[in-house]
Amino acid sequence: MKIAILGAGTWGTALARMLANAGHEVTMWSALPEEIRQMQSTHAHRNLPGMVIPEQIHLTEDIGEAIHGQEIVVFAVPSVFVRGTVFQAADYLEQGQILVDVAKGIEPETLKTMSEIIEDVLSANDASVFPVVALSGPTHAEEVAQDMLTTIVAASKDAEAAKTVQVAFSNDTMRVYTNSDVKGVELCGALKNVVALAAGISRGLGYGDNARAALITRGMSEITTLGLKMGCLEQTFSGLAGFGDLMVTAFSEHSRNNRAGYLIGSGKSPAEAVKEVGMVVEGMNALPAAMELSRKYGVEMPIVEEVDQIVNHGISAKDAVATLMGRALKSEIKTNRA
Repeated sequence: MKIAILGAGTWGTALARMLANAGHEVTMWSALPEEIRQMQSTHAHRNLPGMVIPEQIHLTEDIGEAIHGQEIVVFAVPSVFVRGTVFQAADYLEQGQILVDVAKGIEPETLKTMSEIIEDVLSANDASVFPVVALSGPTHAEEVAQDMLTTIVAASKDAEAAKTVQVAFSNDTMRVYTNSDVKGVELCGALKNVVALAAGISRGLGYGDNARAALITRGMSEITTLGLKMGCLEQTFSGLAGFGDLMVTAFSEHSRNNRAGYLIGSGKSPAEAVKEVGMVVEGMNALPAAMELSRKYGVEMPIVEEVDQIVNHGISAKDAVATLMGRALKSEIKTNRA
């Protein structure tokens, strides 16, 4: 198949390499011309050491050239740049192209997921002619770039589009499942980053596996309760896009959110942590939307709230822990979660 990757960060580049090595015709574009030129000259990515960019990948600074004639167009930019990138791409998209989003986030101003942003921007172009698929799951770019075994979920309201993406992205090292619960898959992808921040903060404070396991489990309980209130399917939260993605993000050395949380727990300010990580920390970007969704749907999310207090309101990590541990005692079992 002919596939365009819009965005040349670690995830977009790892996907481009994987797809090219699987026999697809891949074109990759970046909004940063110097990024494309660097990859053209070195066939390498600065944040993926040891990975070689296949020569058959066409690298371009022209978004129109990248999109023209493609069967699948992948939006692989950070969540805060998805809307702007779709605006750039809109005039070049061609009827019948399948649009795939691999960013994980929720827009704070509108509370839209990434696929909803794509549909919103393209509404004037008759968005119905562009099937949208959200691709999400436990997938660190660093491992995909090294051909390590990976599974992922293709979620779409269009079953045929999801199946097409499933077949295109499946190979010897990646297995793709489909899911019709787009909202649930994208909600997991955005909010698991917040819980991963909490897990990293816990580690930075010197707490052990017991505390991290508790944060991950109770954090997913918060996400699931919110998702059910929003009409999502419970099975999604126990699947790859839910617990699977949360586990890898909360435990892995490759996780930016886990790393940033660790630095904050160790005494760095949130700004210092982001600077040291050197890449986008999506969990911080997701916090305003997470807090607004909690209020809108009347769902108590104490872990998310305390991470927000630490990141956006200057509360110390130790004080946040004290607040969590001092909450009123209650049963773990809810008789009516939704």
